Amino acid sequence: MKQNLLKILVVASLGGSSATFMGCSSTGAGHLDELNTVRTRRAVDPGLANIEHIVFIVKENRTFDNYFGTFPGADGATTGTISTGEVIDLGHTPDRTPRDIDHSFNGAVRAIDNGAMDRFDMLNGCADLLCMTQLTEDDIPNYFALARYFTLADAMFSSLTGPSFPNHLYTIAGQSGRAISNPSNSSGRWGCDSPANSRTMLLNDDGTRSSVFPCFDFPTLADSLDAAGISWRYYAPNPGQSGYIWSAYNGINHIRFGDDWANVVPPTQFVTDALSGNLPAVSWIVVGSGLSEHPPASSCLGENWTVQQLNAVMQGPDWNSTAVFLTWDDFGGFYDHVAPPVPDIFGFGPRVPLLIISPYAISGAISHTVYEFSSLLKFAEQRFGLDPLTDRDAQANDMLDSFDFSQDPLPPLILDQRTCPPAAGPTMAREIEDPDDVE
Repeated sequence: MKQNLLKILVVASLGGSSATFMGCSSTGAGHLDELNTVRTRRAVDPGLANIEHIVFIVKENRTFDNYFGTFPGADGATTGTISTGEVIDLGHTPDRTPRDIDHSFNGAVRAIDNGAMDRFDMLNGCADLLCMTQLTEDDIPNYFALARYFTLADAMFSSLTGPSFPNHLYTIAGQSGRAISNPSNSSGRWGCDSPANSRTMLLNDDGTRSSVFPCFDFPTLADSLDAAGISWRYYAPNPGQSGYIWSAYNGINHIRFGDDWANVVPPTQFVTDALSGNLPAVSWIVVGSGLSEHPPASSCLGENWTVQQLNAVMQGPDWNSTAVFLTWDDFGGFYDHVAPPVPDIFGFGPRVPLLIISPYAISGAISHTVYEFSSLLKFAEQRFGLDPLTDRDAQANDMLDSFDFSQDPLPPLILDQRTCPPAAGPTMAREIEDPDDVE
């Protein structure tokens, strides 16, 4: 059976504008009972059978306007409105920024301003209008080349109005267990191996907030894949390494302390697996902060790393049966001009970039369909005939409009890594931990 599996390179992006939230409490082994509800195998669309490998690549902290606001034909902006009502030209984002910008839940709500998108300049870290800047094709030419050759999505939103920890949970489960903040007091471990005094903030139905230890037991896509006998792997830094905070399955108790933790492997293994044809059916990949594009790290170094991963896929034996989704986990405090849809009290957050890379992606297309991270889950579920995990992935748009399975498969686009600006040395991104949601 496994020779027919879809290897999913998880670049991180799924969506749907009409989604509603499936209520769940934040923690507790009782939620393992839900795993019994996701066992059904459904008929697979014949076109999807061309895809045997799915990859989610999840990078860090950029908006669509920050990266692709100048992309021809896309819904981008080169000006933005600030809190005074003034419309200003967006400045130039340096390859390595001087600091991180507030991209907490509270900060995102403030910046969005009920859809006015005019208070980004009020975020901590934006006193010099760093948040009102963007990169151009000269800064990230390989991302622009990929967008021109494959499919660019300009209506992709982060699932949650806030920071990394809850959004990464959405990339594996279509929910965050109500978490809206990064864990506090974590010592670099966001999840079930955090120190006993670590806490993440929860948003309750009535708008009140509470806090819990950042370890959950809701069902994930990995559980659905396990039940169906489908392989998966999560490529992420090891404990103690930069980027371990973004290893989402560390936040799922039955995976972190169960046999499935063996499926969480170092990101350096991805290139080897791709070149040798040993990718699982579904995979996610995250990387340490110096290569993740999380401010203040270099966009150039991060782009080079991404190109290395994609080249390995395209040079490996599985290219003609692969779909790669490359996305960014949250807005990072940077400006975007499009008001997010509001499916529930948790999201959406501002737009993030999404590139759909596959031999069957529609070359040169720009998708205007609303996506969020749950759309990526839905694509995988439809490919493997699996039931949805939550109302989010059940109602998300499925991304099939970005594919043409009747076309001649696109040949690989092998890109050269660039020489980065001199200042672009390895940088540790500092993810602020604060119980009041300042990331």
